[in-house]
Amino acid sequence: MGTGKIKVLVVDDSALMRTMLGDILQSDPRIDVISTARDGRDAIDKIKTLRPDVVTMDVEMPNMSGIQALEEIMKTCPVPVVMVSSITHEGAEVTLKALSLGCVDFIAKPSGAYMPDINKVGQEIIEKVIAASTAKVKPYKASGFSQPSFSSSFNLNNLNLGGVSRRRDIVAIASSTGGPMALSDLIPKLPKNFPVPIVITQHMPKEFTPSFAKRLDSASQVEVVEGFDGLTLKAGRVVIAQGGSHLTFKRRNGVAVCALSDAPPVLSVKPAANVMFLSVADEFGGNVLCVILTGMGRDGTDGALALKRKGAHVIAESQKTCVVYGMPKAAVDAGVVDEILPLNEIPDAIVRCVKQ
Repeated sequence: MGTGKIKVLVVDDSALMRTMLGDILQSDPRIDVISTARDGRDAIDKIKTLRPDVVTMDVEMPNMSGIQALEEIMKTCPVPVVMVSSITHEGAEVTLKALSLGCVDFIAKPSGAYMPDINKVGQEIIEKVIAASTAKVKPYKASGFSQPSFSSSFNLNNLNLGGVSRRRDIVAIASSTGGPMALSDLIPKLPKNFPVPIVITQHMPKEFTPSFAKRLDSASQVEVVEGFDGLTLKAGRVVIAQGGSHLTFKRRNGVAVCALSDAPPVLSVKPAANVMFLSVADEFGGNVLCVILTGMGRDGTDGALALKRKGAHVIAESQKTCVVYGMPKAAVDAGVVDEILPLNEIPDAIVRCVKQ
């Protein structure tokens, strides 16, 4: 008879780490660690027999690495996977590879295999595992990270405006869990001649945002860069918020530029979409298109409310395509959303809204 708890399989080649992670997860009454595995092959066998709700997966393991196992898991027996490894703290490319293969989220192990260190991130591990248990996962297929997916259907001169008449001077996007893959699908579909700047807050550590921006840039027709102090906002430029800094904006000689903020986290995240949205509202008023994509929590809702009050148009990703329907749901529940759209319809809606 089921317990109603989230069934978790912990995969790590270190017996000590398996015990530590298991103890942390088991400390939450909502979670039941049903088993552990010592490598990727062991994990695949146990996934097929035990049917866990969530898997935590180390990256570097003998016999079959976490990345190799993840690819096979997502092809043959998809299940929400949270990558947990020291290599994710240093190796952004490995983490982005895991995300492109379909892992739901990731967390870096603390340096050193000592209980006091790992307990510092214990609550984050618990929260991400719980969020992952609600995630929608699909069989793996080639990702937009590795191949451009330009759309021939987006032509700024051939679009029906559909009644959207207010000028939009900037697009502001928020995303979290599932966001890297959503953005890798959305941004490459925008046309090269996109007429306004785009700013994005994706919840991601500072070690990962430079590589993420580069990967997205290589797959897109628009320019994608990581934000830095003084970077000019311009048409066709997509700015990704630096991990560990809030992305804000100011005017310099009448031109909008980026201004990074070291203010404390908001709703436990930094960068925070709320901070970015509020700054956009200050600098651009209501001439803004606001988009809230997949993610856990409610970051973005307060900022979207401020934008909406000034006349901004707000789009939320629908539950149908969200990996985690948290951030969009919070905005919808707050009554600030104008359109709820599946991810595949959002690029067209963005282009429609900024057509001038």
